Amino acid sequence: MDGAGGTTNEGAGGETGGDPIELDCEAMMPTSGAQDHSGNGVGGDGNLSWEIWSNTGNGELVTYDVPAFSAIWDEAGGYLGRLGYEWGGFGDTPEPYEAHGTITAQFVANKSGSAGGYSYVGMYGWSNDPCVEWYVVEDSFNGLPFNPGGTVDKGDIEIDGGTYVVYTRDTTGTGGSRCSGVNSWIQYYSIRRAARSCGTISLTEHFDAWKSKGMELGALLEAKILVEVGGGTGRVDLPIANVMTTQ
Repeated sequence: MDGAGGTTNEGAGGETGGDPIELDCEAMMPTSGAQDHSGNGVGGDGNLSWEIWSNTGNGELVTYDVPAFSAIWDEAGGYLGRLGYEWGGFGDTPEPYEAHGTITAQFVANKSGSAGGYSYVGMYGWSNDPCVEWYVVEDSFNGLPFNPGGTVDKGDIEIDGGTYVVYTRDTTGTGGSRCSGVNSWIQYYSIRRAARSCGTISLTEHFDAWKSKGMELGALLEAKILVEVGGGTGRVDLPIANVMTTQ
């Protein structure tokens, strides 16, 4: 949402890879290796690069040494917790998404509590030149599909056995952009019409579909599994949050 991507341009990563794991929709959270993060911050490496942000600083993020995380909030206002690849960090040179081969993700998400006026569970990231904040939304506390408002409807696409409605949306936010010196940018959305809490996300197929609709991406700064909410008190546990790239 507006200003909700307020990150620094410093991050970890630059590596590629990530291996598929067994996609068990009944998977349990790891029992060891938990690391707690609060406030606003970034860290990790490779496809375990994490970020937490909220406009009140009241959220929490629990990460592990495997691709899993918990997003936790208590009236945190706009909150984002995410895990995956970071290519736009300090000293890195981001590249177009095609340079990463095929980007996919596996996820299992278990929601509890409440999430305020909006909520997204799916994938998220930014590109530079053009400056784009993008979302692939698989689930929500508020039900799917939804319209973020102020959008242009670009039609439906069929990916991963489901139908997604595609929107673009112009937005602004002081300090909310990952693109240096930019305070107005465009958002791209793929929003699944029937929510799911477990599955494979063929991210490159979304990027290709957007491109066919004239929705160009620039240099890809990140590709992360996301939980974003606009209030409430709750959590999402993701025992599987695995982002992969293959050439």
